Amino acid sequence: MRWETLAAPPGAKPPRPMTVRAQSIPARHYFPEHAHAWHQVVYAISGVLTVAVEGQSFAISTEQAVWLPTGLRHRVGSLLGAEFRSLWIAEEAGEGLPASPTVFGVSPLLQALIIEAAEIEGQGEDDGYMGRVTALILDQLRRAQPLPGALPWPRDASLVTLCQALYANPADERGPEAWGRELGMSERTLARRFEAELGMSLRSWRRRLRLFKAIELLGGGLGVTQTAMALGYGSASAFVYAFRTEMGCSPQAYMRGAMAERRAGAARNASLLE
Repeated sequence: MRWETLAAPPGAKPPRPMTVRAQSIPARHYFPEHAHAWHQVVYAISGVLTVAVEGQSFAISTEQAVWLPTGLRHRVGSLLGAEFRSLWIAEEAGEGLPASPTVFGVSPLLQALIIEAAEIEGQGEDDGYMGRVTALILDQLRRAQPLPGALPWPRDASLVTLCQALYANPADERGPEAWGRELGMSERTLARRFEAELGMSLRSWRRRLRLFKAIELLGGGLGVTQTAMALGYGSASAFVYAFRTEMGCSPQAYMRGAMAERRAGAARNASLLE
């Protein structure tokens, strides 16, 4: 199935100091490469986005966002569909924020603020409420912790085909030899291309993909055993071991911590906006 382009919104005006755009991105749709005369935060409240910028490409979940400074050319899309929330921020309002593209973690408080800002975007205000929400978002962006990296995503057409297939079915166990035959190249050529473009082996990328998908599935309410089976693990215990090795805690503990943080973030949001 081919990817389809999305049209940029007509009549875009400079943010003063922030504009929030809410848009549903259908599966396999994308915005062609473009740039803005203002900063942008790329985020989805549900689903996964693929972002291409400065010769690199990666996927981000609802726990991650991307900061794009003014003038940076980029492309945004979604393999399976996403609820996109784009924050356009005036250059002067972005003082103190990174001068280069940055992937950062999205706290429950920041997520709640973005959702609220999208809900009230364009409404008339007499009490300065939108201004307070905007100020809190900018404060949260300055406090956000950069992440060492999201899930790398290829640009080469053959590797995109491979990664899309594994993303749709992470239980697929085919290795470089089988995928090389599928894509019409040798195992060695595939391994070399994968390493050159993504900076890791297919095996390492698959391991990162499974962790990425695990957080997505668990966050969507799937149980540990169901998640383990969906990701291709032979047992729930094997999945728990792999998750603990990467994250330092069990899936159950991770989700308990995430839920507690969401509740605390919601409470902070309510008190800050009173």
